[in-house]
Formats: sequence, C-alpha cells, structure tokens
Amino acid sequence: MRQSSLVVVANRLPLDDNAAPDGACEWRRSPGGLASALHAILQQTPATWIGWDGGIDTAPALPDIGTLRIRPVALSEEELRGYYEGFANSTLWPLYHDAVEQPVFDRGWWETYRDVNRRFAEAAAEVAEPGAAIWVQDYHLQLVPQLLRELRPDVLIGFFLHVPFPPPELFMQLPRRSELLRGMLGADLVGFQRPQAAHNVAQLAVKLFGARTTDDQITLDGRVVRTRAFPISIDVAEMQALAARPDVVGHAEQLRADLGQPRRVLLSVDRLDYTKGIEHRLTAYSELLRDGRVKVRDTVMVQVAVPSRERVDSYRVLRDRIEGEVGRINGEYGRVGEPAIHYLNQSFDRAELAALYQTADVMVVTPLRDGMNLVAKEFVAARAANTGALVLSEFAGAAAELEDAFLVNPHDVDGLKTTLLQAMDADPADLERRMTAMREHLATHDILAWARAYLTALDHTGRLAAGLRR
Repeated sequence: MRQSSLVVVANRLPLDDNAAPDGACEWRRSPGGLASALHAILQQTPATWIGWDGGIDTAPALPDIGTLRIRPVALSEEELRGYYEGFANSTLWPLYHDAVEQPVFDRGWWETYRDVNRRFAEAAAEVAEPGAAIWVQDYHLQLVPQLLRELRPDVLIGFFLHVPFPPPELFMQLPRRSELLRGMLGADLVGFQRPQAAHNVAQLAVKLFGARTTDDQITLDGRVVRTRAFPISIDVAEMQALAARPDVVGHAEQLRADLGQPRRVLLSVDRLDYTKGIEHRLTAYSELLRDGRVKVRDTVMVQVAVPSRERVDSYRVLRDRIEGEVGRINGEYGRVGEPAIHYLNQSFDRAELAALYQTADVMVVTPLRDGMNLVAKEFVAARAANTGALVLSEFAGAAAELEDAFLVNPHDVDGLKTTLLQAMDADPADLERRMTAMREHLATHDILAWARAYLTALDHTGRLAAGLRR
C-alpha cells in the first residue's frame, strides 16, 4: 500500500461517472462543487483522495489522476440510505442551513453515519505516511477527525466545513450533539467559511464540555484546537481562460441569439436544493411580470437547476413544485416562441457554464443560506469586459467578499423585486465599477491562496503549502 504525506478525505471521489475512452479517470465537476474547488490544487500535487465512487457495494481499483492517487470506499444500499440520504442530508444539511427544511432525527441513521465515518477514518489511517497531514472535508464526515486521532495520533488532522455552522440553539436540537462536536474538535485545525461559524462552535464547546476558548482556539481535554475562517474560492485563471476561448465566446453569442436577442437576460445556476431560494426567485420574477415592470418581449430568465439528491423525497417534491411554477409562469406570461423562463434541469460542463455566464446581463444568486456559493465567483471571473450585474444573497458566504454586488435579503420578495430592477436598470459605469472591484478581489483570493492559507495554518513548517502546484 503506497502512502502519502497529504490525504484528502471527502464523501465523493472527484470522478466523472463516465470513463474516458482510454479508460483514464477524469475530474467530475459541478457548479460550485468540492471537486471544482480543489481541482486546481490537487491535480498536480502528490496526494491521496479517499471517497465514495458513487456505486453500490463496489470499491474498484481506480487509476491515478495525474499525481493524485484515488482510494475508493464502498457503501452498501443500506449505508447510502442511512449515512448519506439520511443523517447527512436529511438531518445535518437542513439543520446547518437554519432549518429551511425541517430536519429529521432517526436513531438508525446515526448508527450508520458513525459506522461509515469509522470506515473512512480507517482508510485514511492506512494510506497516511508517518507525520502526514489528513484533510477531512465537510459535514458528511464530521466524526472522522476524532476517530483519526485515536487511530493515528502521529498525523496532523485538518477539518474544513464547506457549509454554514448553525447557531447554538439550533445545533443543540441534535440528539447526538456532543459526539458530533467532539468529532469535529478531534482536528488540529477546524476551518470555516465565515468567522461566525467559529464563534458558534466555541460557544458550544463551552456549553457542552466546559472548554476554555478564545477567538481562534478551543482548549479541550488538555489539547488546543485552532479554529478560523478560510473563505474558499475558485480557480480564477481557469475560468478566465475558459471565458476567453473563441469557441466559448462564439457559443455565448449563439445562446444570446437563441434567446431571441432580448434586451436583458437574467441567469441563475443552482443545484436543485431548497436552500437555494429558487422558489422565492420565481415568485419575485412572476410578480414583476404581473405588475408590468418586466416584459417578456425584452427580458428573459434562464434558470439552470442541476439535479441533486434525487433519491431524497424532499428533493423530488421540490423539483415537482418548481417545474409546476415554471409551467404556470410560462403559461400565463409567455408568448409563442418566447417563454418567460427557460428552465433547464440538467448538468452543464465548464465551457458551457462559462458561455452562460457571458450571456447574462444579470446573474441572480439568491440562496436562503449558503456556506460560500462559488457560482457567484465564477460569474465574476468570467466577465473580462467588466460588464454585467451580480444580485447576491446576504446569506451567502460570498457576500462578505463581493461587497460590490447588489446584495439582497431573498426572504423579502418585495426587496428582491426592487433589487432585480435596480440591477437591470443600473448605469453601465456603475456596473463597470462594481465588477472591476469584485474581479480585483478575486485576483488575489483564488483557490490556491485559500489552500495555501489553510495548509500553512495547519502545518507551520510550510512544507504542505509549498507542495501545492498549479
């Protein structure tokens, strides 16, 4: 068994579901997904990635991706239901997103979640060389840090939470709250998207364990756990290069023509998830059409909803509701050959996304709650001409960085309508000023800067950060 000095542990392997013609593995990319975020820093960095390959009861030997070794972890059908669809996505996900959807508590799910977390921890312990760094990703694997500490006390353990961490009063609803918090605090460094999350964890550590805390560390059982915000970003250079490709520019022009050359194109690209605020957005747009503030003859909305967690009941219900509402709006306000909304429930590759980003006049990113939202950053990176408007939810982590976006409370439908009109009717000089400022921020806060900041904080020698290559 080959061992690595850097091990990444995540729920999914970053692999395309379809093998390449030559049998090689390829990166699986999705809008704003974990694989998209880590693609730039791991494809050329010696490391091992541990995760589920998406199959049932299989853990096939998989070839390397560049210098990245792939180690699959098998899940049974029962484990998929209990660990992934159950505890991770029907208990933790809604609770961590301010209970937008009511979380479900099931004792059987917890037991499966715990058992699967142990298997991931054991796989990481096996492939980590002495003194290695193991970087655990996200809420699916929140018990892994403490399990690793018991299995491999010699390694450095990092944990990064990509989603929000809830306020203490919500987290305290969890029946297994102490085990979950202690699992996370098994890490040497716990990273979050925003400082408030670190503050929430510190409050809970005091309440549940009587720990001593400061702004950036928690002392628990005689050991110091460092906590800090590391806002994640994107591969800015990759998106800029994609957006500049002649075929992508040509595709954007064709998309604009296919849409009927409207005066204004509004675009949203989301996973199909109840946290993304799609229904609130549709309500606001429908009312603008109803009130005559927007006309189908000169404005069109394009809503991309990438399929997500289709086996979970609440997601199937959400899809049906959204499709029904899109049909109602198009039936009421559309014209022959001119729908009010183009709705696409499908995945797009990176080049297609770059073309879509250039097609839009207004990018509408209005989640009810989001750890970061990398789609907003991808849109900004794709706008080389410094044109276009970004309407961004105050409750997305990206709002703390992209302050020149048109910020909005998506729960306030009237406020959302007003903000959409402001963005559509904004002076071009104002839009250029806003976009220039946001692009300048991204230029120095890309995915490589994020990874270097985190790994430098985890390993003060600088060895890990120095090993990152583009």
